[in-house]
Amino acid sequence: MWHFRLVLKPAVLNPAEVYILKQYEPFRSILLDLKSIIEAVIPEIELHYKWKIPFFMLGKKPICYLNQSKDYVDFCFWHSEIMEQYSEFFVKEKRKVVASLRYKSKTDVNDAVLIYVLEMLNAYYGNGFVRS
Repeated sequence: MWHFRLVLKPAVLNPAEVYILKQYEPFRSILLDLKSIIEAVIPEIELHYKWKIPFFMLGKKPICYLNQSKDYVDFCFWHSEIMEQYSEFFVKEKRKVVASLRYKSKTDVNDAVLIYVLEMLNAYYGNGFVRS
């Protein structure tokens, strides 16, 4: 009679995923929700780990990044000047180029704003946004 032993290998996590999972609540949940929304809106986006934080890339182009800092999570992105809506939600303090959407709780995440920003960034970087 044969005896088989099932050996399960642990899943190999991307360092960016490890970063997210190591955060304390509510930040872990916020980061996981943001990651899910980003990947749903831009399916071809890839999660990388650069400068010790999660970066989302389209090919070699960085689209946005996530950072847990102090008592909030920042969803950071470049080219906020292309956004015609929701600029009142953008945080730019002490930054020349990067803007962010800032979240202290899961209820702070406004899906409409986040999806709009992601769609604009995808159009700008991924699908040949027409620059005027």
